[in-house]
Amino acid sequence: MNTVDRIFASAGAGESFAAGYLEYCNKLLSSLDTGAVARMIDEIVSARARDSQIFFIGNGGSASTASHFANDVAIGTRCPWKPFRAIALTDNAAIMTAIANDDGYEQVFVKQLEALMKPRDVVVAITASGNSPNLVKAFEFVRAHKGIGIALTGFDGGRLAQMADIDVQVTTPKGEYGPVEAVHGVLLHLVGNYLIQVVRGETQQASRTNPAVAAVSGS
Repeated sequence: MNTVDRIFASAGAGESFAAGYLEYCNKLLSSLDTGAVARMIDEIVSARARDSQIFFIGNGGSASTASHFANDVAIGTRCPWKPFRAIALTDNAAIMTAIANDDGYEQVFVKQLEALMKPRDVVVAITASGNSPNLVKAFEFVRAHKGIGIALTGFDGGRLAQMADIDVQVTTPKGEYGPVEAVHGVLLHLVGNYLIQVVRGETQQASRTNPAVAAVSGS
């Protein structure tokens, strides 16, 4: 019986389950390695500075998180004069289904990276198990072609935790997808809001000396 099962078994009612579930998610959040989170943020900031791309990948609920993460980094930061070049490789149905149909689902991300990734680009994989074959293949490509791999994992981290340059792990019993994905959602907003603050400070400083930046940013 995993933690969520135990919370339900002892709850007796929806309100008690809600309180227990949220308490458990808070515990997972408080146990995160904030140093690893900081390294992830620094790598994304560095990618922008060198004009590298940032690719987000994931399956199922984590595919949705990948799309959300790319949106918040590329668009939510609102920095047209020096953008974060972030994209989710989960978002093109024609590409995804063509690769899955022709080459197999385990190839859906690596085939895209073969066409798009350059050395020192960043690939962020979002996964609970860390063992999805298409993510593992993607990280094999990243390592072989001098990319930078960041993993948001759960459970025991799986293979991706060992392959990643940076691993932010939500350590739980296997099978606890909901709490892991909930914490990943908090992480994407944490990173997005930090980047907004970075851009806001840069924009304010640059606007004082560069009218072109002020015009583009609306400040």
